[in-house]
Amino acid sequence: MRQRFWFRLHGWFSLPIWLIFCFVCITGTIAVFSHELTWLTNPDARANNPDNLPAKPVAELVERVEQAYPSADVGTVITFEPYLVNAIVFTDADKPFAIAYVNQYSGEIQQINQGITFINFMRSLHGWLLFPWQSGYSVGYYLVSAMSIVMLGALVTGLIIYKRFWRSFTRPKVRVNQGRKTLLTDLHRLAGVWSIWFLMLMSLTGLWYLVQQIFWHADIDIEPHTPLVEARQLPQAGQQAPAMISFSEAMDIAHKHYPDFNGAYLMMPEHNRDMYKLMGGGDHIFYDQYSYRLAINPWTGELEEAIEPANMTALQTIQHIADPLHYGTIGGIWTKVIWFIFGLILSGMSITGFMIWGSRTVRAARQRRSPAEQQGTLAEGAH
Repeated sequence: MRQRFWFRLHGWFSLPIWLIFCFVCITGTIAVFSHELTWLTNPDARANNPDNLPAKPVAELVERVEQAYPSADVGTVITFEPYLVNAIVFTDADKPFAIAYVNQYSGEIQQINQGITFINFMRSLHGWLLFPWQSGYSVGYYLVSAMSIVMLGALVTGLIIYKRFWRSFTRPKVRVNQGRKTLLTDLHRLAGVWSIWFLMLMSLTGLWYLVQQIFWHADIDIEPHTPLVEARQLPQAGQQAPAMISFSEAMDIAHKHYPDFNGAYLMMPEHNRDMYKLMGGGDHIFYDQYSYRLAINPWTGELEEAIEPANMTALQTIQHIADPLHYGTIGGIWTKVIWFIFGLILSGMSITGFMIWGSRTVRAARQRRSPAEQQGTLAEGAH
């Protein structure tokens, strides 16, 4: 009786919403290789370097865009892996939003993109199913992150009903000659046992995304807002305005403070009290590419704020290690391959689980029909 309860709970944890769960698994698996797929499908996104040139400073790439578009207002520079171009986001008179794909080795502007990129599309599709954001939250984000509860529940109940599951590590069993149902059950169990670590990792990081969304929705800041330039530091009326430090100088200040700073998301001041906001990675493989955050005063050149792994709070640490663990970027292409394979396995488990649950449900419904009902059906068929 107890075993039947756990089996039913296992089924209802994952199977009634198996379509959404499977879709999230498949899109997440594809998102692991979003950068590589971008390189494969878009030649203009490739940072070809046949002459083996060193990468140019990002400030020089910004100058190339400003020279090509004199009235452009550059807002952000985004860098990716060495085989992808740098993305420079800007606005212009006829371009309310544009991304310049600039080869960091040759300095050539290879494409101007005014739509959504493949990387952003896949991450958005997986992260919040393209549901709109409003007032700091998205229903889709809640729906996707809540799948972590489903996954964790399915994992725990699955281990309870699969007695001595650890034997699958040393004596895996797949019976191919005993019918479709037996084969599906063996594959489902074997994949589940070998994916325990992956299921646990996806569940825990997914739970964090759910907590993070609740914080966003409740206007609770995990990281402090970048400070503003003090009003007394601004040029006064009637005085000659001092020159703001350049983007190149701001990058030099960042590298003096963090010699291993690898800029990933670099934002220019949006107004006269705003700072240079520079985010990048360092020498910590378990932290994401935004774990080093600097705020530089554009009028004085002073470093007003510096956040790094050493001075993060517990919640900030979790926030910056969740993505590398969730998407498998901690070890480059090799960990991405592992995450991709187990993502396919997890997607397959959701399908085989539904097929097993469906066959059992149909069979149980047939068995519940009384002989009288069956006779009635036969009689109606005879007429």
